[in-house]
Amino acid sequence: MKVLYQGTEGAYSQLAAGELFPKAELVSCKTFEDCFKKCVNDESLKTIIPIENSIAGRVADIQYLMNKYKLQIYAEHFHKVSHSLIVKPGTKIENLKYVRSHSQAISQCQKLINKYNLEPIIAADTAGSAKYISENSCGNEAAIASTLAAKIYNLEILENNIEDDKKNVTRFLVMGKKIEHPLFMKDNFITSCIFKVKDKPAALYKCLGGFATNDVSLSKLESFSDQSSFEQYLFLCDIVGHIEDPKVQKSLEELGFHTISLEILGVYKASKFRNL
Repeated sequence: MKVLYQGTEGAYSQLAAGELFPKAELVSCKTFEDCFKKCVNDESLKTIIPIENSIAGRVADIQYLMNKYKLQIYAEHFHKVSHSLIVKPGTKIENLKYVRSHSQAISQCQKLINKYNLEPIIAADTAGSAKYISENSCGNEAAIASTLAAKIYNLEILENNIEDDKKNVTRFLVMGKKIEHPLFMKDNFITSCIFKVKDKPAALYKCLGGFATNDVSLSKLESFSDQSSFEQYLFLCDIVGHIEDPKVQKSLEELGFHTISLEILGVYKASKFRNL
């Protein structure tokens, strides 16, 4: 099995993929869109994509790519993020002036950045920041990245677990082209979909009414604009339940009456992390 992830080797997506697929071949891609494109063209591939973080919120642009490529969701995975401050061997913390990392990692480590009065440098990803430090003269610069990145690029860890909130968790989705719906049973499931509401008053209210009357919960509902237009919006929705559950089916039928389009993105088992 080949599993694609975005980022340089040592990225948190690689760590999450390794947890889920310890025997798979993990392949790095430069961008999220590269991951989606390759999976669309080869149904044997899977990709693991971060969709939201418990501190920094949703990952930018992912919902647009999900709508554009319509990959199926096979599973969800919650990964605890532990950041480290890493430098070239021998670099002293008192000599640091800059810290380089992805914007979300920077936002998640503000206490340490303020403590040492460091100037942030926003980079494409955390592991790429570590690689940059290893390949350049960076006596006054550190990176925020994983311990795996420090190991890969032979860097020194000055401080571990530097995230502001120790309950720092990222939710990942495993996706691919092939449609795979698990059998309906007593397990907890999530059904994910994207829908566009009709341009009428109270359209969203009417869309959600079916879930209320059928006693179906939603674990996620977020809006995003449609093709750079602010006139109509799409909604990414996670429904608690299996698509073959009669209550979910009735909810989706009613949802269909009030939408222009409705796409099912996947049916998959709810992670046990949700019950912690």
